[in-house]
Amino acid sequence: MSVDLTSYFKKYEALVAQADAAFDRVKTAHADCVECEEKCADCCHALFDLTLIEALYIHHKFNDKYQGSEKAELLEKSNRADRRIYKIKRKAYKELQAGKNEGEILAAMALERVRCPLLNEKDLCDLYDYRPLTCRFYGIPTAIGGAGHTCGKSGFKQGEKYPTINLDSVHNRLQQISAELLRDIQSKNIKLADLLVPLSSAVIMDFDDVFLGIAEEPVEEAPLKRKRHSRKKK
Repeated sequence: MSVDLTSYFKKYEALVAQADAAFDRVKTAHADCVECEEKCADCCHALFDLTLIEALYIHHKFNDKYQGSEKAELLEKSNRADRRIYKIKRKAYKELQAGKNEGEILAAMALERVRCPLLNEKDLCDLYDYRPLTCRFYGIPTAIGGAGHTCGKSGFKQGEKYPTINLDSVHNRLQQISAELLRDIQSKNIKLADLLVPLSSAVIMDFDDVFLGIAEEPVEEAPLKRKRHSRKKK
């Protein structure tokens, strides 16, 4: 990748700092409700997607941290998780096409459990310092599309009012950063601003210049044909 993403990563990291501060405020105000603790890996089995800027960030930090056999092992774990998630999403798509209620499909998907490839055998995150925003908000009340959500292990009670993170506004900001990046590099693939991929895909994908829309797919040259030399008749 020839693009310098430093400035866009700084914008993303500013969001990370805000997310951590928000979590700490809620935890301080409702310490009896927030049950997050080390080795509590409930959130590490939930299905969620990343926008382009977050996928690029995770991909960069993963490749910066891991090399050799350790990296190869994590890539294989990511491949397995990615195949499983693909099957789940493919099934949901087929059900939607068959006319099944979208709400029922989403509710069923929310119950699916896929172990994050970055969750190690000690139930600790192998990329904890650079974990996605969704992971950082897990454990405190959030809202998506007006519907409230919280960790099933928390002590937050249904019907009562608590400080709630609006994930729609967070997602919009992530898309905005992604769109700014694509605009600035003059990408031909502006629809990448709407990209949503699971963490497993972010780890294994090749975010090269062709993918980002700033280079053309190389054209494979046809193999040279050996010329046939005809023998002259004497």
